Amino acid sequence: MVVPPKHIRHARKRLFIALISGACFVVCLLLAALWVVPYIGLDNIHPSAKWILGALVVVLGGMVCVAYWGLFLNIVLKRPLPGSRRFRGLTVKLFLPLMVLIGRMLGIEKKSILLSFISVNNELVLAEAERYDPDRVLLLMPHCLQSSRCSKRLTYDVNNCKRCGECPIAGLLDIHDRYGVHLAIATGGTIARRIVVQLRPKLIIAVACQRDLASGIQDTYPLPVFGVLNERPHGPCLDTTVALGRVEEALQRFLNEDALAGVEGPRGSAIGTGQAVNL
Repeated sequence: MVVPPKHIRHARKRLFIALISGACFVVCLLLAALWVVPYIGLDNIHPSAKWILGALVVVLGGMVCVAYWGLFLNIVLKRPLPGSRRFRGLTVKLFLPLMVLIGRMLGIEKKSILLSFISVNNELVLAEAERYDPDRVLLLMPHCLQSSRCSKRLTYDVNNCKRCGECPIAGLLDIHDRYGVHLAIATGGTIARRIVVQLRPKLIIAVACQRDLASGIQDTYPLPVFGVLNERPHGPCLDTTVALGRVEEALQRFLNEDALAGVEGPRGSAIGTGQAVNL
């Protein structure tokens, strides 16, 4: 299983659980307020109106609590539970914005919250994902991995790379050749969405900073996205790099056994029908 160092993983998971617990509590309070605030006024509408509204609040609050506990157990047990895909959806669409809001009120950096979200998302994806043929997997890379001194345009055709070794693109092309998966480079969310629509993958392994990864995970739901953080020795969006070993480990976790059996070694023959994307 592809995981970050143990102490980082535990810290991120604790932060996520704390914030999502707070988000669940806030949602339940808001639902309760829907009943308490107009309680007296509802008597003027109908004697049973407040009880009908109360029953609705209880049902909605129960649904939020069930989703929370399902997500909580999914994280702790590290295995898929019934409805796990919906739990991931609630995390992406409902709990993450609330977690950011609560974190801001508590003085927690947004960066830490996003890292926590990505870490937990990866565990949920690992728990629910199947194994896929190579042509159903997309490696989606940011353009900042390309050397700023390179004159080749790779966004529209990654095969323009001369594999000089000055940036991680050459190593990613080797992985693409070795496993036969799709490989694409995107300059932003619009191009990334176009690539996803064009290729219709079943799984994306994406490399980016925490902000772009969190945004991409939200944009592509319910398509599972496994995120790998890039490294920024020169600051954001300039000559970034990525641990190729982590990308390959993730790929091996999600590819089916037949595809893995076809790999002959570090530079073995390509398998599958994946392509480097031309837009």
